[in-house]
Amino acid sequence: MVAGLGLLLAALTAFGSAATAASAGGTEPADTPLPIAVVRELQRVRIPAQALSAVVQEAGSGRTLLSLRASVPVNPASLAKLFTTAAALDQLGPAWTWRTPVWLMGPVRDGMLDGSLHLKGSGDPKLVLEQLWLLLRRVQQLGVREIRGDIVLDGSAFAAASGDPGDFDGETLRPYNVRPDALLLNYKSTIFTFVPDAAAGHARVLSEPPLAGTTVDAQVPLAAGACGDWRARLEASFADAARVRFAGSYPAACGERSWPVADARPATYNARLLAGLWREMGGRLGGTVREGPAPQGVPPSFEHRSPPLLDVVRDINKYSSNVMAQQLFLTLALQQEPSQPASEAGARAALRSWVTSRLGDPGDELVVDNGSGLAREGRSSARLLAHLLQQADASPWAAEFASSLPILGADGTLRNARPGSGDAHLKTGSLKDVAGLAGYVRAESGRRYVLVAIVNHAQANAARPALQALVQWTMREAGAR
Repeated sequence: MVAGLGLLLAALTAFGSAATAASAGGTEPADTPLPIAVVRELQRVRIPAQALSAVVQEAGSGRTLLSLRASVPVNPASLAKLFTTAAALDQLGPAWTWRTPVWLMGPVRDGMLDGSLHLKGSGDPKLVLEQLWLLLRRVQQLGVREIRGDIVLDGSAFAAASGDPGDFDGETLRPYNVRPDALLLNYKSTIFTFVPDAAAGHARVLSEPPLAGTTVDAQVPLAAGACGDWRARLEASFADAARVRFAGSYPAACGERSWPVADARPATYNARLLAGLWREMGGRLGGTVREGPAPQGVPPSFEHRSPPLLDVVRDINKYSSNVMAQQLFLTLALQQEPSQPASEAGARAALRSWVTSRLGDPGDELVVDNGSGLAREGRSSARLLAHLLQQADASPWAAEFASSLPILGADGTLRNARPGSGDAHLKTGSLKDVAGLAGYVRAESGRRYVLVAIVNHAQANAARPALQALVQWTMREAGAR
């Protein structure tokens, strides 16, 4: 299960997706010359310097070493998650947890609940298979083996999500496009694992979690040749929630591989998951799994608590999880107005209000999207992001925030990046037309710097070497200035 969770976290990130980010116009009068190494890398891939917005400041003092188009609002892609996670740490605290109340509505006799089991979601982004198993295990520890009534799910804490999961880039089955839900179970996704059996001439197909009413082809023929585009060769069909088919073949050269897929029928996923998991755990259900309101005025039988907020923030920033960021974003609105279903409009207002209270009125330098950066409309200036990083660095939760960012060349979305002579904790941002880095860099001298660099251009991801050159310059040369 742990390996599956890591795979799902990676799948909740969109890299190089088909989004378009239009660069805002305007120039910054205080521009400073770019380091030669950065200029060369930009010229090599034919990206103009005007596509780059950047700030490098000494942490604490705010002394500026580099500024280029710093006030121009640009699409920050996943750097937008820095606003969401910083606001959450500031308003809720690193140890805060989501609570999912559970009611056993009826007496329990001889292992039977003579009534229904109710769950009410509050936005927990980590109600994954392991956590859901623990929740149901607690029900069984209270003596319940059979539920005579229904399992009733209440997701009313969030307003119904508008639009289709594929609205952003047409990739409906990508886990990063799963829509927010107050009762989000296992990211409404399934992991299919293919295990070659050379002697039998096929690959076994394993699926997790168990979904009631959904059957999966148990095997697929093995094929010769290189691994290549093994997913395409499987000729998978996910459209029918009752049957997942693999009409093609699986290259034996691939070894064991896993494929996370968002469910084709997200509206029924929770019901199928709970029914399947409860049955797999030896439980019996007399009724159905359905949506409905939680009991009013009745204390819950128990509350399932999420891992602490810090763990969630770390997953969001290390792995750039869009779904988790959107869950947290809506949670900010729910905490501000707990009597109202949290909506994107409410969350945008709540986040902008927090930014204004901590950083001052951002004016048109900030356009809040959905809290994750998986959007075309979001905007931030490099200057505003640098201000955020400076304020976070001076906060009581500074260490927790910095530790949530990927370590250059070591983990998260920067695990494959080239390490430098210093060290860096940097959040990445990546869409088809956006490439960005923002965070903290420790130079050879020991001085710490805030670095923000964002490229908005049709070939933005070709500018990654230029961004890395800026990081290396900060490590080597900025400390000497």
